[in-house]
Amino acid sequence: MSDLNPSRRAATLADVGREAGVSAMAASAVLNGAKTSSRIAPATRDRILAAAERLQYRRNGAAHGLAARRLNTIGVASTLASNELNQYFLEVFNGVIEAAAAEGQNTTVFALPDWQAGAARIAGLCDGRIDGLLLLAPLMDAATAAAMLPPHVPFVAVHANHALAGVPNVESDEEAGAYRMVRHLLELQHWRILHVGGPTWSLGARRRAEGWRRAHADAGIAQPEDHVLHTDYSIEAGRRALEDWLQAHRGRELPQAVFAGSDAIALGCLEALAARGLRVPEDLSVVGFDDTLVARSAHLATVRQPLREMGHRAVQLLVGRIEARHAGRPDPAPPGVVLPTELVPGRSLGAPRAVPLAIA
Repeated sequence: MSDLNPSRRAATLADVGREAGVSAMAASAVLNGAKTSSRIAPATRDRILAAAERLQYRRNGAAHGLAARRLNTIGVASTLASNELNQYFLEVFNGVIEAAAAEGQNTTVFALPDWQAGAARIAGLCDGRIDGLLLLAPLMDAATAAAMLPPHVPFVAVHANHALAGVPNVESDEEAGAYRMVRHLLELQHWRILHVGGPTWSLGARRRAEGWRRAHADAGIAQPEDHVLHTDYSIEAGRRALEDWLQAHRGRELPQAVFAGSDAIALGCLEALAARGLRVPEDLSVVGFDDTLVARSAHLATVRQPLREMGHRAVQLLVGRIEARHAGRPDPAPPGVVLPTELVPGRSLGAPRAVPLAIA
């Protein structure tokens, strides 16, 4: 009987072999399915299995994966540096975890400080510890991606800011979602709609602003350019942006509605309005974009992006690419996926005031 103390270290194949009176190679053939030129008798197999049970042997998954060239582990790379909880990431990541579990995949998260410096780290993440990598809202351009993404690893992006060669992208139809929301506001006779959108470098922010403009154009309603603001995707940024705009427009008519470029921005707008004693939706309406958990908790009218479904689809695309490479099949990058958006009613949207208010 071996004197191995399992509490001190995990049993190895060599330990099991010694316990059963066979070689480590024979133990590996029985326990891990390793190839061997020798036939292992049933009695020897039983002896090895009994020894493994006594020693509480557990297969080294990493070593087995390296030998099989498949770890059944996918990575998720994103930037998480923020003073606020990233609700967008959590919604997509929930979808990733659900789909990965259904596909028998483990998930490893890599937090990058930013996409400029972080792009150079991606090759190091693809050193054998993962089979493929999801890029969540990557900001790298096509040239950076071509230089930094190793060709031996499959990639899939979610809401890429630029088209990346060989990297299928999963996204939502943001421009259409913004168009439908603003068109709905106009149909409710909200003629003055302030858009507090995301940053100008964001493709999604530009698409949402374009939806705002197209809805007005199709309705034949002109809007001044100072009714489109750009700020960061955060509660504090939304609060500051609206407060600054209201200060700059004192004495003018209050907008009848605010269309925010994200739920976080919308919550910041609600804070700015509450600080001024303005009521939502009695004095003006506020609508968001994303349909995150905080929006649902606040009963915010918003545009739903199918964030969890986006995570599902991204994992399915990535696993398909991994399996193709593992099987030696050609792996042309599959086409990207564009999922529809939908309007979500909420308590923050009501009829416009009969008598407009002036900005105090």
